[in-house]
Amino acid sequence: MSDGTGGKPFEGQVALVTGSSRGIGAATALALAEAGAHVLLTGRDTKALEAIEDQIFEAGGSATIAPVDLVESDGIARLATAVSQRWGKLDILVVNAAVLPELTSVADIDQRAFNKALTTNVLATQALIANFDPLLRLSSDARVIGMSSTVATAPRAFWGAYAATKAAFEVLLDCYADETRNIAKLRVAVVNPGATRTAMRARAYPGEAPASVKPPEVVAERVVSLLGEPFETGHRETVAAAN
Repeated sequence: MSDGTGGKPFEGQVALVTGSSRGIGAATALALAEAGAHVLLTGRDTKALEAIEDQIFEAGGSATIAPVDLVESDGIARLATAVSQRWGKLDILVVNAAVLPELTSVADIDQRAFNKALTTNVLATQALIANFDPLLRLSSDARVIGMSSTVATAPRAFWGAYAATKAAFEVLLDCYADETRNIAKLRVAVVNPGATRTAMRARAYPGEAPASVKPPEVVAERVVSLLGEPFETGHRETVAAAN
């Protein structure tokens, strides 16, 4: 991606993408690196992260892997400290990692699985904001993108556990947007990727033909494009299906 002058629009910027070992996170990390950002790749699967890092390097981009389990808040704090010491700021935070519990009725939700989803989808989001807010405020144009889901605002039967966590996720980001609106050069947006060809989608819809929904690269392209636009904080959008 070029800025039209031969340069790259995110040159000199540092971006952190959670859940960047596969799917939408990996595609977004690759697109951000292509646009010139130094991308911090986070996730639990070190080998998968290394594979994405290799792809970025082979394409002439720049990245650093940072294996971390978002369930462990101490890991998020250590990551923020490392970013502060090495780069001194964070320009872009893409909160993409999420856990999909088994689809079941509300009465039958497994408490252990629900707790894991709440911890990953909600508590970890707050921990990311808490630990990276100071670094985002040091950027001249900080942007936070939260990847959500249709069921956050249009809940449906058997999706209660996941829908509840994503609704809480969106509320946290909306409140953060409102809190920082007039006191920081920081903008927050919530993006619903819509039906996308991911492993999570395949688990939720095992009978669906993968080719019938858009690939992660379509979502990544839109996210990176949005990051380059002067969107208003609190912005929300759903990524359209591929043509």
